[in-house]
Amino acid sequence: MKPLAEEAVGHYLRSKVDLRHRVVSAAVAEVQQTIQRLTAEISKKDFRFQAISFSGVHHENLKVLAPSQFLVTVPLVGLTGYKERQVRHWRYYTVNGTTLLSPVRDPEELQQWLEVEQFSKSLPQWHGEDVNIEGDLVPAGVLTVFRNLVEKSIHSCSLSDKVSTVEGFGSAVRVTVETSHSQVEVELVPAIEIPTCWPHKSKWPRCFKPWPCREKVQCVKSFGFDLLATSNYHWQQSFSRAEHVLMQGLDEDGGCRRMCFQVMRQMKEDVWCTGSRPVLTAFHLQMVLFWTCEKYPRSKDWCCFRKAFLRLVRKLHKCVSQYFLKHYFLKDTNLLKYANTNALDTVAGKLAVFLENPVLPQD
Repeated sequence: MKPLAEEAVGHYLRSKVDLRHRVVSAAVAEVQQTIQRLTAEISKKDFRFQAISFSGVHHENLKVLAPSQFLVTVPLVGLTGYKERQVRHWRYYTVNGTTLLSPVRDPEELQQWLEVEQFSKSLPQWHGEDVNIEGDLVPAGVLTVFRNLVEKSIHSCSLSDKVSTVEGFGSAVRVTVETSHSQVEVELVPAIEIPTCWPHKSKWPRCFKPWPCREKVQCVKSFGFDLLATSNYHWQQSFSRAEHVLMQGLDEDGGCRRMCFQVMRQMKEDVWCTGSRPVLTAFHLQMVLFWTCEKYPRSKDWCCFRKAFLRLVRKLHKCVSQYFLKHYFLKDTNLLKYANTNALDTVAGKLAVFLENPVLPQD
């Protein structure tokens, strides 16, 4: 075991973090090719689902949650000119359109209802009974249509030897993709991209904070948000583009924020929270990083790797121990609300052990 000295950290970055980057990049490239073929076939069958074309260094539609766990958003087309609606009314229907005697529960903080009339332009296909109930675009309907398309397209574009659907995750559409070296589980999520506005629910920034600067805030908010079909009734707000922009230029002052994040992510995957479907993902670590950057905005807070890294780990330990991690853009949302508490307790125990003796593992 090695202490958190500069030499030890440098060795860890070269031997572990750089290797992870190469392995994950190779897996991403193979998964992209497969998903590109699959979504092109899906789009041929139903043009409401856009074919994904991956290009450039940043892959906007693909997020690596863990080395063997990816999330891919599939854009929906034919819905433009979004506007928010604040008027509240009750819904009395099931996802199959059956009338209920009591209303469906309200969406949680990260969720919202979505009416087709909230778009100034919408294709007639979005008014059909397969996805629309009483004027609402219902995620369950979108997911049912999408799942059927995925299953048919896997066979029709000859991907059966590489792609298999995964059952047992409720409404989620998940597939496994075989790559040259491993199997990757990919969640495919239909998404409505709304790059023109920032949601009213997000009171960010909450007040003036030194981090991020005002110019960065304006830039982040200009990228808007997405609405993901991940549940039966409610669409989930996602800020993946904003998160990516916020990660850019983290260390313009010469700090070590990104290095701290990379080492924390590597330790999470190798030691604290291992497995193919971990209770904590890179997304959770990113939220911890954002909150810590906001609380410690000064350049001098990020000059010493050891101090900065342990500060991040202590924040992570606190969140995991309390089963509570706020979303950076929606502070009333607890991202660990439905997480397995036994798994979180195990992670908290490993983090406590590390904090008592903070050393990085050897090869």
